[in-house]
Amino acid sequence: MSELKWFVAHTRPRREKKLQEHCERAGIAVTLPLYRTVHKYRGKTVSFQKPLFPGYVFLQLLPDQKQMVYQNDHVANLLVVTDQELFQAQLGEILEALSSDVEIFLAPQIGQGSRVKVKSGPLRGMDGWVESRYGMTTVLLRLDFIGQAAAVKVQADELELI
Repeated sequence: MSELKWFVAHTRPRREKKLQEHCERAGIAVTLPLYRTVHKYRGKTVSFQKPLFPGYVFLQLLPDQKQMVYQNDHVANLLVVTDQELFQAQLGEILEALSSDVEIFLAPQIGQGSRVKVKSGPLRGMDGWVESRYGMTTVLLRLDFIGQAAAVKVQADELELI
């Protein structure tokens, strides 16, 4: 089993679960970290399992299985993992956190000085610069209006890097 090497499949949009099913049918070792999210629709509460890393599925492949992964319309690219041990350790930690009752979500790499766009909320569509971060979720955002700057606190998950 030491011939198995980790690869990261970059998927076409919203095809992570389809690739997982394809790989499972083909006997390929596949890992798709999922987290649970809850939404309310017209009074109903609905629970979803979403990929923690949208667009990515983690595969353990034998050398002759690489081509088989490309033979479906779910994979856009197959990325080689250079440090196999580090990748396996980090993925193991993420999977362990997911199996516990800890709330987990993808944290954007938004740091001080980053140029961002607000993607949701009342300031949706505005561009700004990150002044500072408070913990994992809150960002102090500087928005420039007519040569003047105003600072507002925004949740990090409402931002995307520009």
